[in-house]
Amino acid sequence: MIDWLRKDVAAPHIELAGRTLPIELRRMKRAKRLTLRLAPNGAAVRITLPPWCPSRDAVAFAHARTEWLLQQLAKVPEPRDPAATGTLLYRGAELRVEWSPDRRRKPILQGGAVHIGGPEDTVNRRLSTWLEREALALFESDAAFYCQRADLPNANVRLTRARRRWGSCSSDGTLRLNWRLIQAPDAVRRSVVAHEVAHLRHFDHSPAFHALLGRIFEADIDSANHWLSAHGRGLYAAFG
Repeated sequence: MIDWLRKDVAAPHIELAGRTLPIELRRMKRAKRLTLRLAPNGAAVRITLPPWCPSRDAVAFAHARTEWLLQQLAKVPEPRDPAATGTLLYRGAELRVEWSPDRRRKPILQGGAVHIGGPEDTVNRRLSTWLEREALALFESDAAFYCQRADLPNANVRLTRARRRWGSCSSDGTLRLNWRLIQAPDAVRRSVVAHEVAHLRHFDHSPAFHALLGRIFEADIDSANHWLSAHGRGLYAAFG
Protein backbone atom coordinates (compact mmCIF):
# COMPACT_ATOMS: atom_id res chain seq x y z
CA MET A 1 0.00 0.00 0.00
CA ILE A 2 1.35 3.43 -0.92
CA ASP A 3 2.20 5.66 2.03
CA TRP A 4 1.31 9.18 0.89
CA LEU A 5 2.83 10.66 4.02
CA ARG A 6 6.36 9.60 3.07
CA LYS A 7 8.46 12.54 1.97
CA ASP A 8 9.75 10.67 -1.08
CA VAL A 9 6.27 9.84 -2.38
CA ALA A 10 4.23 12.52 -4.12
CA ALA A 11 0.70 13.12 -2.83
CA PRO A 12 -1.96 11.94 -5.31
CA HIS A 13 -3.46 14.52 -7.65
CA ILE A 14 -5.37 14.80 -10.90
CA GLU A 15 -5.37 17.34 -13.75
CA LEU A 16 -8.83 18.70 -14.56
CA ALA A 17 -9.57 21.61 -16.91
CA GLY A 18 -6.06 22.98 -16.51
CA ARG A 19 -6.17 22.72 -12.71
CA THR A 20 -4.24 20.39 -10.43
CA LEU A 21 -6.56 19.03 -7.75
CA PRO A 22 -5.46 16.91 -4.78
CA ILE A 23 -7.02 13.48 -4.38
CA GLU A 24 -8.05 13.05 -0.76
CA LEU A 25 -8.39 9.45 0.43
CA ARG A 26 -10.54 8.54 3.40
CA ARG A 27 -10.74 4.99 4.69
CA MET A 28 -13.99 3.89 6.27
CA LYS A 29 -14.43 0.61 8.14
CA ARG A 30 -17.99 0.27 6.88
CA ALA A 31 -17.20 1.13 3.26
CA LYS A 32 -17.77 -1.77 0.86
CA ARG A 33 -16.79 0.00 -2.34
CA LEU A 34 -15.04 3.08 -3.68
CA THR A 35 -17.06 6.29 -3.61
CA LEU A 36 -15.89 9.27 -5.67
CA ARG A 37 -16.92 12.87 -5.01
CA LEU A 38 -15.83 16.35 -5.94
CA ALA A 39 -15.55 18.81 -3.07
CA PRO A 40 -18.47 21.30 -3.18
CA ASN A 41 -16.09 24.16 -3.94
CA GLY A 42 -14.23 22.13 -6.58
CA ALA A 43 -10.96 22.31 -4.68
CA ALA A 44 -10.34 18.57 -4.28
CA VAL A 45 -11.35 15.10 -5.43
CA ARG A 46 -12.43 12.92 -2.50
CA ILE A 47 -12.53 9.14 -2.42
CA THR A 48 -13.95 6.97 0.34
CA LEU A 49 -12.47 3.49 0.26
CA PRO A 50 -12.67 0.25 2.26
CA PRO A 51 -9.75 -0.66 4.56
CA TRP A 52 -8.61 -3.44 2.23
CA CYS A 53 -8.40 -1.30 -0.93
CA PRO A 54 -4.88 -0.23 -2.01
CA SER A 55 -4.44 3.53 -2.32
CA ARG A 56 -3.08 3.17 -5.87
CA ASP A 57 -6.35 1.51 -6.92
CA ALA A 58 -8.36 4.41 -5.50
CA VAL A 59 -6.21 6.93 -7.37
CA ALA A 60 -6.59 4.94 -10.60
CA PHE A 61 -10.35 4.90 -9.98
CA ALA A 62 -10.38 8.72 -9.99
CA HIS A 63 -8.30 8.95 -13.19
CA ALA A 64 -10.62 6.50 -14.93
CA ARG A 65 -13.56 8.83 -14.26
CA THR A 66 -12.07 12.08 -15.50
CA GLU A 67 -15.03 12.87 -17.76
CA TRP A 68 -17.49 12.56 -14.87
CA LEU A 69 -15.29 14.74 -12.68
CA LEU A 70 -15.10 17.38 -15.43
CA GLN A 71 -18.90 17.42 -15.59
CA GLN A 72 -19.08 17.92 -11.83
CA LEU A 73 -16.42 20.63 -11.94
CA ALA A 74 -18.42 22.53 -14.55
CA LYS A 75 -21.33 22.70 -12.09
CA VAL A 76 -19.25 24.33 -9.36
CA PRO A 77 -20.23 28.01 -9.05
CA GLU A 78 -17.65 30.70 -9.50
CA PRO A 79 -16.27 31.92 -6.15
CA ARG A 80 -18.04 34.99 -4.80
CA ASP A 81 -16.21 37.59 -2.74
CA PRO A 82 -18.84 39.63 -0.82
CA ALA A 83 -16.38 42.38 0.05
CA ALA A 84 -15.29 42.76 -3.58
CA THR A 85 -18.70 42.37 -5.22
CA GLY A 86 -20.58 44.36 -2.59
CA THR A 87 -23.34 41.74 -2.35
CA LEU A 88 -24.24 39.02 0.12
CA LEU A 89 -26.84 36.24 0.11
CA TYR A 90 -29.10 36.28 3.16
CA ARG A 91 -32.33 34.30 3.60
CA GLY A 92 -32.81 33.93 -0.14
CA ALA A 93 -32.21 37.59 -0.99
CA GLU A 94 -29.19 39.47 -2.24
CA LEU A 95 -28.17 42.23 0.15
CA ARG A 96 -25.81 45.10 -0.53
CA VAL A 97 -22.63 45.22 1.50
CA GLU A 98 -22.04 48.84 2.50
CA TRP A 99 -18.51 49.25 3.86
CA SER A 100 -17.01 52.42 5.25
CA PRO A 101 -13.98 52.66 7.53
CA ASP A 102 -15.76 55.04 9.90
CA ARG A 103 -18.67 52.66 10.58
CA ARG A 104 -18.82 50.14 13.40
CA ARG A 105 -16.84 46.94 12.90
CA LYS A 106 -19.84 44.74 13.69
CA PRO A 107 -22.21 44.24 10.72
CA ILE A 108 -25.67 45.81 11.02
CA LEU A 109 -28.60 44.83 8.80
CA GLN A 110 -30.60 47.88 7.79
CA GLY A 111 -32.62 48.92 4.76
CA GLY A 112 -31.76 45.96 2.53
CA ALA A 113 -28.04 46.29 3.18
CA VAL A 114 -25.40 45.09 5.61
CA HIS A 115 -23.49 48.06 6.96
CA ILE A 116 -19.98 47.32 8.18
CA GLY A 117 -16.86 49.27 9.04
CA GLY A 118 -13.43 48.47 10.38
CA PRO A 119 -10.44 47.16 8.39
CA GLU A 120 -11.34 46.36 4.81
CA ASP A 121 -9.15 43.24 4.72
CA THR A 122 -11.22 41.54 7.45
CA VAL A 123 -14.67 42.38 6.08
CA ASN A 124 -15.35 38.87 4.73
CA ARG A 125 -14.28 37.18 7.96
CA ARG A 126 -16.58 39.42 10.00
CA LEU A 127 -19.44 38.96 7.55
CA SER A 128 -19.18 35.16 7.78
CA THR A 129 -19.08 35.37 11.59
CA TRP A 130 -22.20 37.53 11.50
CA LEU A 131 -23.95 35.06 9.20
CA GLU A 132 -23.11 32.21 11.57
CA ARG A 133 -24.62 34.09 14.51
CA GLU A 134 -27.74 34.83 12.49
CA ALA A 135 -27.95 31.20 11.41
CA LEU A 136 -27.71 29.86 14.96
CA ALA A 137 -30.45 32.20 16.21
CA LEU A 138 -32.79 31.17 13.38
CA PHE A 139 -31.98 27.47 13.74
CA GLU A 140 -32.77 27.58 17.44
CA SER A 141 -36.08 29.30 16.76
CA ASP A 142 -36.93 26.86 13.94
CA ALA A 143 -36.02 23.83 16.06
CA ALA A 144 -38.12 25.02 19.00
CA PHE A 145 -41.08 25.50 16.63
CA TYR A 146 -40.84 22.01 15.12
CA CYS A 147 -40.09 20.31 18.44
CA GLN A 148 -43.30 21.81 19.81
CA ARG A 149 -45.23 20.56 16.76
CA ALA A 150 -43.75 17.09 17.20
CA ASP A 151 -44.48 17.05 20.95
CA LEU A 152 -40.78 16.83 21.74
CA PRO A 153 -38.63 18.74 24.24
CA ASN A 154 -36.46 21.45 22.76
CA ALA A 155 -33.31 20.12 21.13
CA ASN A 156 -29.77 21.38 21.44
CA VAL A 157 -28.62 23.07 18.25
CA ARG A 158 -25.06 23.38 16.99
CA LEU A 159 -23.60 24.80 13.79
CA THR A 160 -21.62 22.72 11.36
CA ARG A 161 -19.30 23.67 8.51
CA ALA A 162 -19.73 20.34 6.76
CA ARG A 163 -19.03 20.31 3.04
CA ARG A 164 -21.69 17.80 2.02
CA ARG A 165 -24.36 17.50 4.70
CA TRP A 166 -26.94 20.16 5.45
CA GLY A 167 -27.86 18.70 8.80
CA SER A 168 -27.59 15.74 11.13
CA CYS A 169 -29.15 14.43 14.32
CA SER A 170 -26.91 12.68 16.85
CA SER A 171 -27.93 9.90 19.20
CA ASP A 172 -27.86 12.33 22.13
CA GLY A 173 -30.52 14.50 20.47
CA THR A 174 -28.24 17.30 19.27
CA LEU A 175 -29.08 18.86 15.91
CA ARG A 176 -26.14 19.99 13.81
CA LEU A 177 -27.07 22.34 11.00
CA ASN A 178 -24.99 23.84 8.23
CA TRP A 179 -24.57 27.58 8.76
CA ARG A 180 -24.61 28.22 5.00
CA LEU A 181 -28.35 27.55 4.97
CA ILE A 182 -28.77 31.12 6.25
CA GLN A 183 -28.22 32.11 2.61
CA ALA A 184 -31.12 29.96 1.37
CA PRO A 185 -34.80 30.96 1.33
CA ASP A 186 -36.52 30.54 4.69
CA ALA A 187 -38.64 27.58 3.59
CA VAL A 188 -35.53 25.71 2.44
CA ARG A 189 -33.64 26.33 5.68
CA ARG A 190 -36.66 25.37 7.75
CA SER A 191 -37.18 22.16 5.76
CA VAL A 192 -33.74 20.94 6.85
CA VAL A 193 -34.45 21.79 10.48
CA ALA A 194 -37.82 20.03 10.33
CA HIS A 195 -36.14 17.00 8.76
CA GLU A 196 -33.63 16.72 11.60
CA VAL A 197 -36.30 17.28 14.26
CA ALA A 198 -38.29 14.40 12.77
CA HIS A 199 -35.17 12.26 13.24
CA LEU A 200 -35.38 12.91 16.98
CA ARG A 201 -38.33 10.55 17.00
CA HIS A 202 -37.58 8.31 14.01
CA PHE A 203 -33.87 7.69 13.44
CA ASP A 204 -34.47 6.43 9.90
CA HIS A 205 -36.37 7.35 6.75
CA SER A 206 -39.31 5.06 7.37
CA PRO A 207 -42.92 5.87 6.44
CA ALA A 208 -43.42 6.98 10.05
CA PHE A 209 -40.57 9.48 9.67
CA HIS A 210 -42.00 10.96 6.48
CA ALA A 211 -45.46 11.12 8.01
CA LEU A 212 -44.13 13.10 10.96
CA LEU A 213 -42.11 15.40 8.69
CA GLY A 214 -45.19 16.03 6.56
CA ARG A 215 -47.19 16.87 9.66
CA ILE A 216 -44.74 19.34 11.24
CA PHE A 217 -43.37 21.07 8.13
CA GLU A 218 -45.74 23.75 6.93
CA ALA A 219 -44.52 24.07 3.33
CA ASP A 220 -43.85 21.74 0.38
CA ILE A 221 -40.93 19.48 1.29
CA ASP A 222 -40.42 18.38 -2.33
CA SER A 223 -40.01 21.97 -3.48
CA ALA A 224 -37.47 22.64 -0.73
CA ASN A 225 -35.51 19.51 -1.64
CA HIS A 226 -35.57 20.47 -5.31
CA TRP A 227 -34.19 23.94 -4.49
CA LEU A 228 -31.30 22.43 -2.54
CA SER A 229 -30.53 19.99 -5.34
CA ALA A 230 -30.53 22.78 -7.92
CA HIS A 231 -28.91 25.60 -5.95
CA GLY A 232 -27.20 24.06 -2.93
CA ARG A 233 -23.72 24.20 -4.48
CA GLY A 234 -24.09 27.94 -4.86
CA LEU A 235 -24.21 28.37 -1.09
CA TYR A 236 -20.52 27.40 -1.00
CA ALA A 237 -19.48 30.07 -3.50
CA ALA A 238 -18.81 32.72 -0.85
CA PHE A 239 -16.24 32.55 1.95
CA GLY A 240 -14.31 29.61 0.48
